[in-house]
Amino acid sequence: MTGQLIAARERVHDVDALRGFALLGIFIVNITFMASGYPGNLVADPAFSSTFDDIVRGLSSVLVDMKFYLLFSFLFGYSFTLQMQAAARAGAAFAPRMLRRIAGLFVLGVLHILFLYGGDVLTTYALVCLVLFWMRGVRDRTALRVAAVVYGVVVLSMLASGLFLDTAAFLPPETEALANAERATQALLGGWGDVIGEHVAGLTLLVVQAVSMQGPTALAMFLLGMVAGRRRLLSQVRGDETILRRIQLIGFPVGLAGGLLYAIGGGNGNTLTVTASVATAPLLAAAYVATLLRVMHGPRTAFVRAALAPAGRIALTNYLGQSALGLLIFTGIGLGTAGTFSPAALIGLALLIFALQLAASAWWLRRHQYGPAEWLLRWITNARRPAWRKRELR
Repeated sequence: MTGQLIAARERVHDVDALRGFALLGIFIVNITFMASGYPGNLVADPAFSSTFDDIVRGLSSVLVDMKFYLLFSFLFGYSFTLQMQAAARAGAAFAPRMLRRIAGLFVLGVLHILFLYGGDVLTTYALVCLVLFWMRGVRDRTALRVAAVVYGVVVLSMLASGLFLDTAAFLPPETEALANAERATQALLGGWGDVIGEHVAGLTLLVVQAVSMQGPTALAMFLLGMVAGRRRLLSQVRGDETILRRIQLIGFPVGLAGGLLYAIGGGNGNTLTVTASVATAPLLAAAYVATLLRVMHGPRTAFVRAALAPAGRIALTNYLGQSALGLLIFTGIGLGTAGTFSPAALIGLALLIFALQLAASAWWLRRHQYGPAEWLLRWITNARRPAWRKRELR
């Protein structure tokens, strides 16, 4: 019995640590959009156009862009099975609990878009989770086939667009894009009305991205995560499995090659290079997972799991907290520093904030069972107020 309890704790810690790692990657991407209007308009800020700035942006494109969103989506699907198990242990009907949870996530996402950050993913996750909820009873083989088909359709449609459509015709000229970027940056430096207006103005692009790429790719990863959760693939990891090394040997070369094509070819401004990144990003994300699992189960590096797990355990709180800090640091509501950070400085700031979140998460969980956002979402899910502090559970 003791061995089973230890294994259960390790399973939770592994999933939470991977989620914390994904949270860092997502923040490194998101902070660039929080800090300036230029990335959202697919142009580089002329104030940061040195070779070093280009190298930093290129490294982010190769190593970070699109990879961690997929990992976070996979873990969302994995956690979906944990929600099913939790409902079964409580003797409660899963359907009403999950539907309330989805509704709560959607409302949080809407509020997040309006008041904190326009590049929200929670609303997309909530809507796509309805499909996952509907498919929760399908066999593993069916789920894997649907995931492959959905992801394949996204890649093929993007490839066809890049080959047969003049995507440049749908984009504004560079001079117009630069002017739009400057206007967006100035809006960030305004008050609540300007910031909310900028967030609302980006809703059309957010919906297009969600429908054309983010939503379908999230669904594919949700389904893969659900199958992995059913089979408890992350519950018995030792770190020395041959499959982990094989994933690294395949995932790193192919994933890095795709990321390099994406970076060299112009990033989001070139549909073909985006296609290369989307097609290979799952392999690089899988290689990251394999590497982190090996590190976390190493006798000398197990501390990595202990450091990351608390942040991943309250990932929703930390995700919203990152947006709140971005609002306070960059917009006119707070310090008004939008447009003043170089690419390297932004990555440094993201690492600093995440390090603080690691410490704050560990401190918070010594006294509380859930993060504030998780506590609220759990209340909505179970339709019953959960304990706030750990002493309330005694």
